[in-house]
Amino acid sequence: MWKKGQSGNPAGRTPGTSKAHELREKIRDCVPDLIAKLMEQAKGGDVGAARLLLERVLPAIKPVELPQAIMLPSDGNLTEKGHALLQAAADGEIPAAHAASLMTALGSLAKVAEVDELARRVAALEDSATKK
Repeated sequence: MWKKGQSGNPAGRTPGTSKAHELREKIRDCVPDLIAKLMEQAKGGDVGAARLLLERVLPAIKPVELPQAIMLPSDGNLTEKGHALLQAAADGEIPAAHAASLMTALGSLAKVAEVDELARRVAALEDSATKK
């Protein structure tokens, strides 16, 4: 009988005992020949073989945004900085996706600032309570 909170097999499954692992072991030695055959078929006009090779060998190209400098008000509050980001996106200075990412970061910063402010207030209340 199994006891609550205790595993019947604390060591877990022995590594390398799954069917997938066995198949990988059997296929491992054949991989170079399989790739050569796929290349031969792709060169012969087999579009499926060509697609398989390209999808597995060459990763998909993803768009990359280049870093862009943006001037935010250094003495402004978070709301003013958010407005500056939206204005920069509206004016085409930065891509909309970049602005959205920065707004998310600004929102996270606002949460951190809020927690800091609450911690400061609690500390002040505790300090005033101990002085009484």
